[in-house]
Amino acid sequence: MKHNVKLEKEAMRVLKETSRTFYIPITLLKKELRLTVGSAYLCMRAIDEIEDHETMEKDIKANLLRKTKTLLLKEGSFDKEAYMDLVRPYEDAFPEVTLRLAEWIDVCPEGIVEQVKQSTAEMAGGMADWVEKDFAVKTKEDLDDYTYYVAGLVGVMLSQIWEWYDGTETDRDLAIGFGRGLQAVNILRNQEEDMEERGVSFMPEGWTRDDLFVYARENLAKGDEYLKSIKTRTITLFCKIPLALAKRTLKAMEEGKEKMSRVEVEEVVEQVKSE
Repeated sequence: MKHNVKLEKEAMRVLKETSRTFYIPITLLKKELRLTVGSAYLCMRAIDEIEDHETMEKDIKANLLRKTKTLLLKEGSFDKEAYMDLVRPYEDAFPEVTLRLAEWIDVCPEGIVEQVKQSTAEMAGGMADWVEKDFAVKTKEDLDDYTYYVAGLVGVMLSQIWEWYDGTETDRDLAIGFGRGLQAVNILRNQEEDMEERGVSFMPEGWTRDDLFVYARENLAKGDEYLKSIKTRTITLFCKIPLALAKRTLKAMEEGKEKMSRVEVEEVVEQVKSE
């Protein structure tokens, strides 16, 4: 595999700027795995920024997501020119992570890049459907579907990466639950902001905030089960850190805090690393 050192450094810089939760555990992975997971995260974050855009019309967002999905599913090299033609009219609206999607794909090792593209494509298609539905979550099944596309799929993709890397086998349903649990914590943390800024609520009809806490805990418990099948220390560390941060965030919210402090985050990371 040819290494573009400059691009790899750029990828890690953008990763640091876009993810507080995943940047730290990604840096603890060995180089090949670090590049793979970093690339995969950036690809998914690229399309997430399209889905999340607060002022763009939903028809435009859905169209961009579906056309990106089509490009990702084409065999062979990702068509950078076609993608840039697609996003160029909106380049002032999107962050660097979205505009440079083709480069993040270039960072990914050849042996796993097709799986990363396929998972990102599936996510883009699911996100497009939810954009068109105005994120109207009415039932638990709706919540499960939404959290599958925006987070459970991350778990599935990571499991594919672990298996490619060293043969680690994990349970797909537990991987999805792990992702759902992390997303449920995000939903709880951003509940007020989502409603005020986007007019969106991910709370099923008839649910209270307590029900969402239960949903988060049940899925995070699947994360605990997921970890039991992983024997590679760096992969275990990678998974344990966001899981521990999510649990501590739930505790902080129950105590009336909005989020954890930076010091608390650092404490959790150090505690997990020393276990």
